[in-house]
Amino acid sequence: MAATIDDTYAEAFRSIYAAVLITACDRYWLDKAIQACTGNASSTILCDCEAGLDHYVDGSETPDGRPGAIVQFHMPRFHKDREQRLERSVLVRVCQNVLTCPTTAAFNVLPAEEKWFPLGRKLAYFGDGHQFTDVRFGRRCWIVPILSGEFVCERRCGFADGLMGGNLWFFGATANAALAAATKAAAAAAEAPGVILPFPGGVAASGSKAGSKYKFLIASTYAEYCPTLRDKLGPQSRLPAGVASVQEIIINGSDLTTIVKATQAAIAAAQEVPNLVTISAGNYGGRLGKSFIYLHPEKQPA
Repeated sequence: MAATIDDTYAEAFRSIYAAVLITACDRYWLDKAIQACTGNASSTILCDCEAGLDHYVDGSETPDGRPGAIVQFHMPRFHKDREQRLERSVLVRVCQNVLTCPTTAAFNVLPAEEKWFPLGRKLAYFGDGHQFTDVRFGRRCWIVPILSGEFVCERRCGFADGLMGGNLWFFGATANAALAAATKAAAAAAEAPGVILPFPGGVAASGSKAGSKYKFLIASTYAEYCPTLRDKLGPQSRLPAGVASVQEIIINGSDLTTIVKATQAAIAAAQEVPNLVTISAGNYGGRLGKSFIYLHPEKQPA
């Protein structure tokens, strides 16, 4: 029997994000660069940003004709210094994890006329005075001499408004059911262009709530939904009967429409998983974000 779909919504909150096109000689080294530059970027609770793979790009669509992939980097808009934080995160990750990866190059994706930062110029200081500018593949780039040859990085990196925090919860009668559903959902959502799922494998095993009993923490475990705390919490537990485990996926993206499409694809992929009880979402009464992703698509405003 198919899992029930809660009549609820997920709350997404505003971000700014940059997107970088990474290319490499083959898929092996491309994947190594992606894995490195998106590492330790699951949640801005403690990470410097939230990052992940958007989608792969065929060589016929990349500036240098090689295999490519677009990676997104998100920063919550509530930070007053959000632009500086985003620039720092992208610079560090491209410089330390893409520049260092064999055969790679980095190109801009988003419009870079009004909102941009000088990624190529700042990264190029690694060239120790030997760096230079050139037009490569029809783009203005900085060229950095390195031991293996040259690293090419486009001069500007544009950024734009985005959204963070789209989510789904999967309540399983067994731990395996919850994980299987979340795994299928994450894979389906990832197929939607324009989104990233920043947690490991796209799945968050430790869904959190805002705030904590400890003043130095901005988020903590969602105790009311933890299976092992059901008896201890008693009436305060909000975990439905018959649920043994909960898994979550988080979806960030370029806009609300894109996240809605990814959410519905995820629901469709997971609903028939055996022993999946319910698909729900983290709902905080509008306190977290003002962009709502309804699980029942007919309720989504046009």
